[in-house]
Amino acid sequence: MKSKVPRKKNSAPPENPFQLALAYLGARACSVAELKQKLRRKQVPAEAIDETVARLKQLGFLDDRRLAEHYASSLARNRAFGRFRVERELKARRVDPRAVQPAVEQAFRESDEKALLERALDQKMRSLRLPLTRARLFSLCTSLRRRGFRADDIMKAVRARPELAPVAEDVDPGDFEESTL
Repeated sequence: MKSKVPRKKNSAPPENPFQLALAYLGARACSVAELKQKLRRKQVPAEAIDETVARLKQLGFLDDRRLAEHYASSLARNRAFGRFRVERELKARRVDPRAVQPAVEQAFRESDEKALLERALDQKMRSLRLPLTRARLFSLCTSLRRRGFRADDIMKAVRARPELAPVAEDVDPGDFEESTL
């Protein structure tokens, strides 16, 4: 019979700021600003935070540009997010603002935004109750808008669908453009 070894609950985090930072980065990739915020919450002194961040950058464990490129590409390919949503997500992760736009551009050189929109529209169509009413069309379009696609691209894609075109012809893309951002 195996003997159970008692485990410590709520074991204390490492005292060393570098060890603590490595533990955070081991769990999830962080931007420089996110890591600094996490270390500040643990009441690590500011000079220790700066030393830790500098060392992690030097070792290549902390790089906002690389994080932005990978995260933007992943959001576009795997979640079918449009350009605006990817940019918003990167800013929410507090990635260095200078790294955001190049990462978004690279992600959409790799992924066709129109194909992503079609994929997102296909997903939405599975749960859309027909016949389509103006309110349901508005809901569909705002949901696609929240996913980061441009209003005029959404309307082109919706109007290209025969089952959606009759109601979509009467709708102006400006009707939902401002209400979702």
